[in-house]
Amino acid sequence: MGGTRTLAQTYRRFGEVDAAGKSPLYERVAVALSESGEGLRAIESAPARKRQPAVILAALHDLALAGRAPELAAAYAAGDVDAAADAATGTLLRMTDEVVAIAVRRETRTYETRRCAVLYPAVAEAARRVGARAVGLIDVGGSAGLNLHVDRVGITYGNGQSLGDPSSPVRLSAEVRGDRRLPTGAVPEVVVRVGVGPDPYDVTDAADARWLRACQWPDQPDQPDRQGQMAKLEAELALAAAAPPLLLRGDPVDALPDAFARVPADVLPVVITTWALSDYPLEHRLRFLHRLDEAATGRAVAWVSAEGVGVAPAVPTLGDRRASGHSIVGLAVCEASALRAEAVGRCWSRGRWLAWLGGGGSSG
Repeated sequence: MGGTRTLAQTYRRFGEVDAAGKSPLYERVAVALSESGEGLRAIESAPARKRQPAVILAALHDLALAGRAPELAAAYAAGDVDAAADAATGTLLRMTDEVVAIAVRRETRTYETRRCAVLYPAVAEAARRVGARAVGLIDVGGSAGLNLHVDRVGITYGNGQSLGDPSSPVRLSAEVRGDRRLPTGAVPEVVVRVGVGPDPYDVTDAADARWLRACQWPDQPDQPDRQGQMAKLEAELALAAAAPPLLLRGDPVDALPDAFARVPADVLPVVITTWALSDYPLEHRLRFLHRLDEAATGRAVAWVSAEGVGVAPAVPTLGDRRASGHSIVGLAVCEASALRAEAVGRCWSRGRWLAWLGGGGSSG
């Protein structure tokens, strides 16, 4: 009984706090689920870590998008909050096994491509420092491959700077904190794009692409300074599908040698990690560094990271405290088994705000 009460409180809080003012549909649906004893018992049939509102609501949204929950789809399309609450509860009760199966198989995906506003200057700077005329991008952690198209988006920063492709159908914006300007170099030619992860998302696969759509809130209002979330995601998926990356499935550390082998010898491999390493214990993260060291015996290797404070091994923390609300942007270059790692920036909200430092401590 206590567990159900706690779950009810979790869903009510999600509706009244997390979704309030952002998604009227999810605000009403989450509160309705918190008040449904049968609905809460259905949710409890999922593993504990898969009972969170973001996961269950995305699983229900997936069924609606797939045409398997037409009443819910119609309510979402109409923006009818009461009909959506009834349809979501009814779908959950009728299709409990299907909802749980989706929740167990999938991981929720946050808004991905905004990360490129952080990655672009760091990848370009890595290439500049090595003198690389071409790079091979290796994205670790399963970001659906959208990070791998960092060179193909257009980015406008709050300080007036613009980077990337000004003609790109995917336009991003980010605010800049501090008075230091971003480096103006361009990302050189990208000759290979490789995604590495235990379950990488293939944007050309209908089910994978649908899940990325399902993770978006169905009625999240458009932001005044950028495209709506769903419209932007559609543009991103189309961009990625036009040049699908090579996807390597498996433990990222174990698969890295194969990924490096896909990058021609005269091309700089640039490994990207964005909020991925925190899923692994320190021992595993140190093995990741060892893989970089192994790959750098015959050529330079770069690593660009955006991770929580203290998560990326060898990247300085600048004296910042863990769980401080922001992340460290790291840039590491490994040549002849010598690693030089710097903290080149701080970022907030997965790329909404960026403070470029252009340096920091080093680790060798």
